[in-house]
Amino acid sequence: MTENEKHIAYLFTAELQFRLASAVHLATTLNAQPLDLPTEWTHGKNSVKNDEIALRPDQADYAAYFLHRSSAFLMAVAMKDAIRATVNDPKNSTNPDVRSAYQIARMVRNAFAHAPLSPTWSIDKDCRDQVFEIHNIIALNTKGLDGTPFDWRHYGGPLALFRLCRFVRIEILKDQPVTRKPVPVPVNTVYQQGDLILQKVDAIPAGAVPIKLEPLPDGSIHLGGGYFIRAKETGVVE
Repeated sequence: MTENEKHIAYLFTAELQFRLASAVHLATTLNAQPLDLPTEWTHGKNSVKNDEIALRPDQADYAAYFLHRSSAFLMAVAMKDAIRATVNDPKNSTNPDVRSAYQIARMVRNAFAHAPLSPTWSIDKDCRDQVFEIHNIIALNTKGLDGTPFDWRHYGGPLALFRLCRFVRIEILKDQPVTRKPVPVPVNTVYQQGDLILQKVDAIPAGAVPIKLEPLPDGSIHLGGGYFIRAKETGVVE
């Protein structure tokens, strides 16, 4: 296996972990994720019983958020390493997409490296007050970021990193995509926009409590968390 092939495999593995973490995060939020752990688990010289390692639903929901975030961090690490191993001097590449991909991946990696549970931007002086961008995929404006808490709004969110990882694998390392095998049909119809999750149901669930909401002057209804639902003519949700 060549160095290029090895890093293609690493990138795809990171993408798979992100996809799995996304599924776990969604299922945990919808209370559909099984939380079973062994009645007793022995590994080497250590052993735990279920009551030592079992999760409550609220703990699982909390942990799933960080699992999803750490999977995005892993993609950044894999991207940085892949570009560095296969491209000569990517920081000064004449290809702006290569340069931007490398710098974004490197800076995201650095934000997590020293405080993975509370990432903070650490922007090198020669990268401050600049915009690193790959058209229609990701953009990072470093102006004023150094020393500030990591926020998805700075770079476009986890899906931007997922798209960037695919870009690095396919466009920079020249992986040849193959026809995907059929995937399981989703059990539920779910739409997600940011942190807002909408699930289609055939009937109002038993025990659902009606709430009274007053529409805003423009007819929209505030769902909380900065989300609104509007009539179809102006967009369903934003």
